[in-house]
Amino acid sequence: MTARDAILALGQRIGQSIIGQDTMVERLLLGLMANGHLLVEGLPGLAKTRAIKSLAKNLDSSLSRVQFTPDLLPADITGSDIYVSDGSKSAFQFQQGPIFANLILADEINRAPAKVQSALLEAMEERQVTVGGKSYKLPELFMVMATQNPIEQEGTYQLPEAQLDRFLMHIEVGYPDEASEAAIMRLNRDEENASQQPEKPDPQERLNPQVIFEARAQIGNVSMAEPVEKYIVALVFATRYPARYDKELASLLQVGVSPRGVIGLDRVSRAHAWLQGRDYVTPDDVKAVVHDVFRHRLILSYEAHAANTTANQVIDRVVELVAVS
Repeated sequence: MTARDAILALGQRIGQSIIGQDTMVERLLLGLMANGHLLVEGLPGLAKTRAIKSLAKNLDSSLSRVQFTPDLLPADITGSDIYVSDGSKSAFQFQQGPIFANLILADEINRAPAKVQSALLEAMEERQVTVGGKSYKLPELFMVMATQNPIEQEGTYQLPEAQLDRFLMHIEVGYPDEASEAAIMRLNRDEENASQQPEKPDPQERLNPQVIFEARAQIGNVSMAEPVEKYIVALVFATRYPARYDKELASLLQVGVSPRGVIGLDRVSRAHAWLQGRDYVTPDDVKAVVHDVFRHRLILSYEAHAANTTANQVIDRVVELVAVS
């Protein structure tokens, strides 16, 4: 079985327990393949937590769930030095926090203050944490998936732009359709019945992380023609200098996409092309993921907020205005 076949099979197994959220499952795989972190936003009960739990269940990896609360401390995430005495000798030893896992679920990340949110910054960017002046490397397979509720404002702390920029993609999760809703109800009923039966061993082998690294190497070799590269750069520059394209667009944007957005769109577009079975990127690959890569990197103007214009609508306009060279 090739690496691509193994990844597609992984997606299918996750999809069996995450019904009606095919886009979220695909974006979860893209984030894993592109070696980036995900910010998932959606109302409660839309399988955000279940998705990464299902990924950890089917992948030979460790999972840590951190419930972000206002009283959480940075050391609760990174770990801290503790004083250990064995009678004859005493010393401080570093006790690892939950960040030292392959998959990290930062649940309701906007419920913790900025000093706690910032504890993730070094881990997400440098893949290490520094405690007591000493740095500790994180696992080679490492991905943070943070969740937040889009409608709750009381008792929450907005993520700073510097941290938002560290997320490769911002995924919006909506309600499933009617057929999926009925399937979810039946799945939940079956799981409740199964929980009352004697536990049986899972015959399905968990995917070896080495397959992920092999896939990443293959994605690195996916080619991108110069016109597609120019198209990506043009999309980014249209958010930075919108007046060159459209006066109305210029009135909606305050700050455009950072250089991390260029890098992110390149990586995710190549991962998307690879999942589609191609060794080259097309403009359609770019268009398929541009909303997820740009959505959290745009700062809209007061006029946009006053007109209830969303980031998705602004990105739609950017894609409409920028032509493939």
